[in-house]
Amino acid sequence: MSSNYYRRGRNPTTAFGILFIIIGGVALARQLFIWSPDFVFEFLFNAEINSEKISIITICVGIFIVVLGFRKNEQTR
Repeated sequence: MSSNYYRRGRNPTTAFGILFIIIGGVALARQLFIWSPDFVFEFLFNAEINSEKISIITICVGIFIVVLGFRKNEQTR
């Protein structure tokens, strides 16, 4: 194998990012299922901090962690 080969499948950072995205998505989907979408969107755009906004923040953090996991790591030998 060449020294330029980078195995993305063994990257724990990407796995943690996907875990954050799944957790945020499940929490947001649960709220949409329990309450109506109009009710949830009302909570998304008001001034208070609530679970819908925390779910959106969790998804954004997960996307950021996945992007960090996909950057190219140069390994010195």
